[in-house]
Amino acid sequence: MKNERQATILDIVTHNVIRTQEELIRALQTHGFHPTQATVSRDIKELRLHKITTKSGEICYAPLTNKQDERLQIENGKYQNVLSEVLLSAVPAGNIGVVKVLSGTANAAAAALEKLEAQDLIGTLAGDDTILTLFADHAKAAAFCRKIGFKYIKEMKES
Repeated sequence: MKNERQATILDIVTHNVIRTQEELIRALQTHGFHPTQATVSRDIKELRLHKITTKSGEICYAPLTNKQDERLQIENGKYQNVLSEVLLSAVPAGNIGVVKVLSGTANAAAAALEKLEAQDLIGTLAGDDTILTLFADHAKAAAFCRKIGFKYIKEMKES
């Protein structure tokens, strides 16, 4: 079902101007699918759809071209490198994730987190060595902190 839905999404955005997730949901419904907004959001991320500006000036979803995909992979690799080098800890506090980073790197790390780990992330606020990541609830904040902890934070070994 997921593969069929995602193939339909690619067909829809390739042949139609789809400006919002709501428009995409309505288009999917005409094809017999009834996804939630969260499902469509995950599909967009997995399919690596992005927004483009058409010749007529409309902003709509489109699949990446090979050149864009290559550039995005390079860019994402740089963001991952930044995070793996500067993240020290991530702890949930209510609907907020408190992320500690090396001094002076919070703005760059916050930008990388928003770019790479934006699912469920409402926004970030960066200081010098601390980033507050905002979520709708504690469960999402906790899941985010666990995920980036496993993915980027290396345990420091005592010398």
